[in-house]
Amino acid sequence: MAAPTVTPCDPWPYECADFPDDTPQEVIDSAVMAATEALWRRTKSRFGLCSMKLRPCRRECFPAWPWIPQRGWYDVGGMTWPWPQPALVGGKWFNITCGGCGDNCSCTQLEEVELPYPVAEVTEVKVDGIVLDPSAYRVDDWRLLVRLDGDEWPRCNDLNLDDTQGGTWSVTARYGTEVPELGKLAVGELATEIAKSCAGVKGCKLPSSTVQQVTRQGVTKVFFDAATAFTNGLIGLKWSDMFIKTFNPTNTGIASIYNIDGPRQRRVGT
Repeated sequence: MAAPTVTPCDPWPYECADFPDDTPQEVIDSAVMAATEALWRRTKSRFGLCSMKLRPCRRECFPAWPWIPQRGWYDVGGMTWPWPQPALVGGKWFNITCGGCGDNCSCTQLEEVELPYPVAEVTEVKVDGIVLDPSAYRVDDWRLLVRLDGDEWPRCNDLNLDDTQGGTWSVTARYGTEVPELGKLAVGELATEIAKSCAGVKGCKLPSSTVQQVTRQGVTKVFFDAATAFTNGLIGLKWSDMFIKTFNPTNTGIASIYNIDGPRQRRVGT
């Protein structure tokens, strides 16, 4: 089985698009997604948000398997290590940890759960199938879900049940970085030219070799040919090239590096 292709979760929002009249919506959608893929790749795959539903579980809820220390994955050789807990959710493995506020930052005990880092936004929290009011929690340090209504997070989470039932809880969070305004302009510009090329409109600013169009069973798909489109890492369009040069000036695909040994100050979210 071939490995899945890594692509953006969703098409980016766009501005200043000028699609030809009577352009089919499926062509517009495909052109926007193709433009998103191209610009996402050319800016180190760093922009765009993905939604993920998590099912946290405290470590004491795990069975005491003989090959795992009795007090959980944290306890190794009598020392405490900040390793997360593996949890199988929806056929995928996630590393999740949770517990109380233990960083001595406050004289008041706070209930918090540690989510995979970094969290851009928590969109929904369910406990026993009931959606909590957003005022009942906040996100600190882009990873700590802190409860503010005085209640505790559930100690266990029955992963055999759907999160609409009792004895369960879930957190739906969005991960990634918001698309900047320049990126929205770039997507609108590039998607417009792709749609024009598909429609055969004169004046399209893209070389014909940059776009491949396939129609099957009445459905049109647009594929962007990065090998011929990106000369010197650029596309040849005003906003698109400005976006690429602004956020990837060295034309590299190296991911951002975070200093994990730096100061660990607590950042309070909203």
